[in-house]
Amino acid sequence: MPFLLRVALPDVPGSLGRVATAIGEAGGDIEAIEIVEKRHDGTAVDDVLLEMAPGAMPDSVVSACQSLEGVEVIWISRYAAGGNLFLDLEVVEELTADPASALDTLVGLLPVTFRVDWAARLQRSDGGGRVLMATDAAPRTIGWTELKTADRLPASGEDGVTLHCGAPLGDDGLVVLGRDGGPEFLDSELARLAHLVALAASISRS
Repeated sequence: MPFLLRVALPDVPGSLGRVATAIGEAGGDIEAIEIVEKRHDGTAVDDVLLEMAPGAMPDSVVSACQSLEGVEVIWISRYAAGGNLFLDLEVVEELTADPASALDTLVGLLPVTFRVDWAARLQRSDGGGRVLMATDAAPRTIGWTELKTADRLPASGEDGVTLHCGAPLGDDGLVVLGRDGGPEFLDSELARLAHLVALAASISRS
């Protein structure tokens, strides 16, 4: 099964090559890499999708990366969404293929696009929020939160292991993502979510 590694590294030429070499020497085979965020402190955050060679353990990849100067492993876990990373451009192509279903299509694509466990679309109701559409792993009830822009939401579950973020969908709608065990949602992910939600809303009205 593939693993997803989120790593922070110096945003200078050669850094990614050093990380890739370390991963390979530790028994990891890189399938895809996506730059998630570029920070003001001169570092970048990358998501690396990789397969482990037979007998190799993900802990060895973590140790190899951490041994590099300026490199920090933020998170690593199994990644069951398939053998590739789903880019925002691919989401847009799917949304425009059937504008009438753009909102439901978006919710279905968000887990693989943002590497989260579930996504849901809510509508404001007298009881708080009514789930209009959700992916399979989403909880049956999801609390409503008033948001003016995409933002992190309070964690839930035992010891707060499920991290949430959300983005408003018009005046009475909300899109929520859930990620079990981490990593924290980055500012760049919140910005991407807000953009895709707004785009899906616009397409659905066309």
